Amino acid sequence: MNAVAIKGIERELICPACKELFTHPLILPCQHNVCHKCVKEILFAFEDSFADGGSESSNQSSPRIRITASSMDRIDRINRSGRKRNSLTPRSTLFPCPSCQRDIDLGERGINGLFRNFTLETIVERYRQAARAAIAIMCDFCKPPPQESTKSCMDCSASYCNECFKIHHPWGTVKAQHEYVGPTTNFRPKILMCPEHEMERVNMYCEICRRPVCHLCKLGGGHANHRVTTMSTAYKTLKEKLSKDIEYLISKESQVKAHITQLDLLLKETECNSERAKQEASQSFEKLYHVLEEKKSAALRAIETSKNIRLEKLQTQVEEYQGLLENNGLVGYAQEVLKETDPSCFVQTAKQLHVRIQKATESLKSFRPAAETTFEDFVVDTAKQEDILGDLSFHSNGLEIPEINEEQCRMYNKALISWECPEKTDSADIYVLEYHKLNKEEESVTWQKTEVCGKSKVLSDLDDDSSYAFRVRGYKGSICSPWSREVIMHTPPAPVFSFLFDDKCGYNNEHLQLNPRRTSVESRAGFPLLLGSERLQVGCYTTLDYIIGDTGIAKGKHFWAFTVEAYSYLVKVGVVPSNKIQKLFHNTHDVTSPRYEQDSGHDSGSEDAFFDSSQPCTLVTLGMKKFFIPATPAAPKDPASRILPLPSCLGICLDCDRGRVGFYDAGHMKCLYECEVDCSGLMYPAFALMGGAAVHLEEAVTAKYREYHDDI
Repeated sequence: MNAVAIKGIERELICPACKELFTHPLILPCQHNVCHKCVKEILFAFEDSFADGGSESSNQSSPRIRITASSMDRIDRINRSGRKRNSLTPRSTLFPCPSCQRDIDLGERGINGLFRNFTLETIVERYRQAARAAIAIMCDFCKPPPQESTKSCMDCSASYCNECFKIHHPWGTVKAQHEYVGPTTNFRPKILMCPEHEMERVNMYCEICRRPVCHLCKLGGGHANHRVTTMSTAYKTLKEKLSKDIEYLISKESQVKAHITQLDLLLKETECNSERAKQEASQSFEKLYHVLEEKKSAALRAIETSKNIRLEKLQTQVEEYQGLLENNGLVGYAQEVLKETDPSCFVQTAKQLHVRIQKATESLKSFRPAAETTFEDFVVDTAKQEDILGDLSFHSNGLEIPEINEEQCRMYNKALISWECPEKTDSADIYVLEYHKLNKEEESVTWQKTEVCGKSKVLSDLDDDSSYAFRVRGYKGSICSPWSREVIMHTPPAPVFSFLFDDKCGYNNEHLQLNPRRTSVESRAGFPLLLGSERLQVGCYTTLDYIIGDTGIAKGKHFWAFTVEAYSYLVKVGVVPSNKIQKLFHNTHDVTSPRYEQDSGHDSGSEDAFFDSSQPCTLVTLGMKKFFIPATPAAPKDPASRILPLPSCLGICLDCDRGRVGFYDAGHMKCLYECEVDCSGLMYPAFALMGGAAVHLEEAVTAKYREYHDDI
């Protein structure tokens, strides 16, 4: 190995952790190499981070190791994800690889399950020898002063001069058969042993894990079901592949040199462009400085001018009041006029003087400064400008403008805000979500800001019955995209009330079917409906199947939401007081009104008013993708105007304190119908189904909607 070749491969011989030449390198499962000592030090720091919560003090265990900020970020991420050990789980060691920045699972054996890379170790030793050719390796057995060694024994792991080698390896003994090489400090075993089965030599190669294994690993170890091949086959195959790849690269040497030349030009171009960008940025800020200086000078001039005018007015007023003092000014002049004895002359002068004296007297009675002393009108409001300057950053056309996906957003017990990029790419490293409450009384808007690693965020600090504006932008380093279009969303009118369908009180399992979680109920139009109607020749009165919530409401204001399947024929939703639940389930006349009776010859829709008033609970009717506003004196008289499209999600708001219940389009938080309700008892959510129908309770927004997805 010549000096040029050695200098060229030095980069490959540097440990990514300590940035020094490898010392006893270990091969990680990701196929990267790290010094044995570095692996232990990183693991110690990693273990301390679990105990100390990733504090900065845990990163100071060794001056030799350099744990990067990204490694510490990964440690914090694993801490947050909850992947901690306990006595009930198999011990597994996580190791943050400093090369690929991934968290590698070393298995139960940890560092003891890793192979030493003897090939790399030998190359490093040859590099060291070439680098210190003038430094001799001394004999390990000479008496002082030691002689320069001439050979090293690979079996004894020692270096000898000629005399000592003959003494310790006498002719005709077993030691005489030892393998010896030129002087070296790199001793490696002749046979590579399995780290999991220390008495077994490796004789196979696992193609799945890409590592040597022994026959015990294949028979009953962790590689039992893996595809393996013999070591000689693996050696031959890998050597052929590596040789072909090296030959290909060597044949492309001219292309590589061309790329290097191009990259050198790009380096120079990058330097020039960065300087140009710095100059342009400096000019932009200089313009801002110039504008601010002009505004500052104008503001200071206006304040100075106003000050001078006010001082002049106040000074004039001072002089006028000084003239009212005895023997001064106006009073002194009047006193002299009083000395005039000629009536004609006195009257001529005293008339005008008297007017002035009266004005002075009135000014004394109602004293008022000639000018204000405060400068409140000259306060500069820079709040908006500060917000704009705070958002000042590099804008790039390369970053897509994210768009808030309103269909995926949810406003319930918490707010789930989701967004995506139009081209479905993820070019941004991080996103910033801003939101503020819409308030007509506030003149200036204060945006609340949160940084998000993913493309969704759960917010839990929003007020009920309020409207909020949301916007998002992406960041890649110091470059950011423009803000997305602002989206306005409304929070529920009251705190969310959580309950499940009650599978005990009045539940008819022959007609209704609950899912295991009791969040969905379904009514099937089967034989019970046919048997109940086949004996009827005129009209069709069919009993509804009721189900209620398992939790009641005693006071306060509450909101809950649900969806009704589009294929549902008839569903009634509302509330029922506890003292009328039994009547609800045993009312045999609780039937739907037919829309048309053959023998009556008229539309029987007028029966709805009687029907609604006779119910033991407050319900509205849904079905066939429609929402029916009950026929009340306040409702529109035209039946067609009482039929609305069925919203994708419905909500009910019960205000026990005011005795009112409202039915909402939960997607837009818009009230469709509101009425009075008797809340004297415990109130329960109530549902009624007939025919083919299904109702699903809205699922609460929980932590599983978090914006951060761990990549481990």
